[in-house]
Amino acid sequence: MKKRRGLTLLLSLFLLTSMALAGCGSKDNGGSDTAGTKTDSTGSEAKSTEKEKPVKLIWYTISGPQKDQDKVMAEVNKYVGEKINAEIDLRLIDWGDYSQKMQVIAASGEPFDIAFTSSWAFNYVESARKGYFYELDGLLEKYGQGITKALNPAFLEGSKVNGHNYAIPTNKELPAQAVWRFNKVLVDKYKLDVTKATTLESLEPMLKTVKDNEPDVYPIPSNIGPYLPYDFALEGLPVGVSIDTKDFKVVNVWDTPEAKQVFDTMHKYYKAGYLPPDAATKQGNEHEKTGKWLVDKQHTVPFADILWSDSLGYPIVSSPIHEPMVFNWSVTGSMQAISAKSKHPEKAMEFLNLLNTDAYLRNLVNYGLEGVHYKKLSEDTYEPIPDSGYSMPSFTLGNMFLLYKLKEDPKDKWEQYEKFNSSATNAPLLGFQFDPTNVLTEIANVKNAVDEYGPSLNTGSVDPNKVLPKAIEKLKAQGIDKIIAECQKQLDEWRAQNNK
Repeated sequence: MKKRRGLTLLLSLFLLTSMALAGCGSKDNGGSDTAGTKTDSTGSEAKSTEKEKPVKLIWYTISGPQKDQDKVMAEVNKYVGEKINAEIDLRLIDWGDYSQKMQVIAASGEPFDIAFTSSWAFNYVESARKGYFYELDGLLEKYGQGITKALNPAFLEGSKVNGHNYAIPTNKELPAQAVWRFNKVLVDKYKLDVTKATTLESLEPMLKTVKDNEPDVYPIPSNIGPYLPYDFALEGLPVGVSIDTKDFKVVNVWDTPEAKQVFDTMHKYYKAGYLPPDAATKQGNEHEKTGKWLVDKQHTVPFADILWSDSLGYPIVSSPIHEPMVFNWSVTGSMQAISAKSKHPEKAMEFLNLLNTDAYLRNLVNYGLEGVHYKKLSEDTYEPIPDSGYSMPSFTLGNMFLLYKLKEDPKDKWEQYEKFNSSATNAPLLGFQFDPTNVLTEIANVKNAVDEYGPSLNTGSVDPNKVLPKAIEKLKAQGIDKIIAECQKQLDEWRAQNNK
């Protein structure tokens, strides 16, 4: 898993696996009328008969080990066999190993039918370009109508590679919205007005108040990766366009007034003692356990403050940095792809359609067996049984809106998600996928330079007046201008082809 949003991803895993809601679908697309009601069709042409041998589908996904996986999959296969005459061989690979192992599996040609992919694990765009994934346009039209009906169109539009879809996005939060996240214990203690926290500079009075009164607390606990108002074309590289661009000019983001201001502000905060001395190299999140921190930067979802508070064990409150915006990385954060070498791509799509439209199957795969792994409290609410032996990460599997809710969840949770999704605007590069083939050497070299200078600049632990010019010079020496030129060429071509 990539580290740039490690804390967010870990919290998202905890939070999302605790969320649930029943969803509605129509019988013509394989959905269910109510949560927990088994559907009568999948919208597919293939029909199960006693004489047919079930089609076996190998499905790789990311998760820690599940003790009762065999028990749950026996029930899954009984149901899937009845619906689409298929049998699922679910193979779990742990978080830290997933990307590397799936790259080996895909590159070697080892058989599989379905695999989890994303912007941060078993990289979706890279793998699609390598030919690992089956082009899904035709399959979606014929066997995946339930999926296309359930998804916000931006999910499929934003995840296209060279104009085609190669994986099914999970129906969950669509946009990203950065927020300043505050420890409400200190906010209340010092009567801080977090509604005034709109920019990095606006944090200063609050940081000073806490540091003056809590000398053993570092108000900014770690490298928060300060927000820069740019849409980045490549993960981990300062190459992109301004969020509010009109001319779509690709720039070296570090060589902009906005970056200089952020680095100056962080250096000011560092010198004032608002960050720990080892912020540039510090690992872990011990501050969350101790509560000795004031503010960090995270990405939010509806009701995130409630969920963060429940996770950490003390109250959290947040303030938005920008409005919800749909980025390429937000729509590709969780997906299921079909192998280009699958012998049964149609059946694989039938299964994905069923998984994303059938509430009974979706909850079964996610929560396991009723009475064994969870208790059903009502038609659309549940309670997990502690240490039951089965608890899959919800956001990695499929349509979140079909899941049962915890009794503590707001009744309108998924309605609020829909509202959140529909309120978003599109980032300028949404749908544009940069092809790095012609500048792979330069990208590797520039990434090394970013790794060398980025942590110290982001945490303010060096003087940007002295170090930033050296960093920019190093980026140029390593080929960032060639990357920018190639990116600009591709972006101009993409805009012309798509009337952007």
